Amino acid sequence: MEDHQQTDIRTVEVTRYVTPLREGGSLPAIAEADDGFLYVLKFRGAGQGVKALIAELIGGEIARALGLKVPEIVFAQLDAAFGRTEPDEEIQDLLKASVGLNLALHYLSGAITYDPTVTTIEPATASKIVWVDCLLTNVDRTARNTNMLMWRRELWLIDHGASLYFHHSGLNWQEPAKRPFVQVKDHVLLPQATALEAADAACRQVLTPALIRRIVSLLPDAWFPEEQAAAHREVYYNFLTTRIANSEVFVNEAQHARKALI
Repeated sequence: MEDHQQTDIRTVEVTRYVTPLREGGSLPAIAEADDGFLYVLKFRGAGQGVKALIAELIGGEIARALGLKVPEIVFAQLDAAFGRTEPDEEIQDLLKASVGLNLALHYLSGAITYDPTVTTIEPATASKIVWVDCLLTNVDRTARNTNMLMWRRELWLIDHGASLYFHHSGLNWQEPAKRPFVQVKDHVLLPQATALEAADAACRQVLTPALIRRIVSLLPDAWFPEEQAAAHREVYYNFLTTRIANSEVFVNEAQHARKALI
């Protein structure tokens, strides 16, 4: 099955905490699951809580739907007894606060951070990545922190947790959905994104309301206040479909930002 045809999310049980990834502000970790694979585990008890996991899941699955390379995303169940033997107090507190359903990405062993001075990305792919980051309002794809990996000579996207930042200010989605993404000026791939109009047409064709509904429906009830899951999913659906329908706003902003680079 091709990556962009994934239709559901597997659930794994975390069996072993391997090592923290301290370059991440929320202390993600490499962990082993009951299927024998290693994952980069994102914790619900970290600073941004489940909202970062929501952004990670929505952002990753939208990128995958557009044919971009994203490591497999899984739900990761963390047992209450898991952190009791952890000697590091900070990590133990994080594990205790993250009991239940977390999120994890398949660990790409041997992958290296994308370096724009070493690898040039062809314009169609660069434009599609810039487009999707504008859609998601992803502020975390800069030269300082690309959140992209080279693995087996292919470019992989990771860490969409800083996306959809409107949800950190309540559930008001109407105005943010139509706002230009001014931070695109700092996007590491903007200089190579010379095919934004073509990317816009292609992405809009794929990201139908039905597909957005399916992706949003993946969000588990456990990540929302009791009996509020449906209402919260509707907010994300409305934000994304409205933003896609008004994509010329963020495409124009990206094009203006590109011209300013020249």
